[in-house]
Amino acid sequence: MSSMQNQFTVHFWGVRGSIASPGAETVRYGGNTPCIEMRVGESRLIFDGGTGLRVLGQTLLSQMPVEAHMFFTHSHWDHIQGFPFFVPAFVKGNCFHIYGAVAPNKATIQQRLNDQMLHPNFPVPLQIMGADLKFNDIEVGKPLEIGDIKVETALLNHPGEAMGYRVNWRGYAAAYVTDTEHFPDRLDENVL
Repeated sequence: MSSMQNQFTVHFWGVRGSIASPGAETVRYGGNTPCIEMRVGESRLIFDGGTGLRVLGQTLLSQMPVEAHMFFTHSHWDHIQGFPFFVPAFVKGNCFHIYGAVAPNKATIQQRLNDQMLHPNFPVPLQIMGADLKFNDIEVGKPLEIGDIKVETALLNHPGEAMGYRVNWRGYAAAYVTDTEHFPDRLDENVL
């Protein structure tokens, strides 16, 4: 068994909210908008597609072919703006399983990612991406299984809705909970 099969690692490719702000002032925590990569055994899980996704994509070019599971918390601009610049998605032979909840307006994650790449917003449509993109609508509160990985979901307190994720594997766990407004008088049970 290789050492990667026994590892659970988290890499922060982007942590900023709203506006990417790379520069000398943001070196310590980074200046890209949200993108987190978890390597769980032999699986690669990616959370959100902010500008950090572009940087992750550049790194993945030396590791192709790539298969990964991409989870979106919601589709506010800072969480999806890196997706059109994710070069591995344009490369045939790569495979991305893409997950997101259906929005309050009934739009799927596929529709929302597609819409941001339509003219006049972007010059290249989603359909040009050469990788195998497998879109999955997920239900909040219903766990997902990826091999021996269990991904739990919970609704977050955020305008327009957002989803938090908890990844469980072989006694290890990591939660990705972003863009949730805290209550002044109590802890959010969904986050707990």
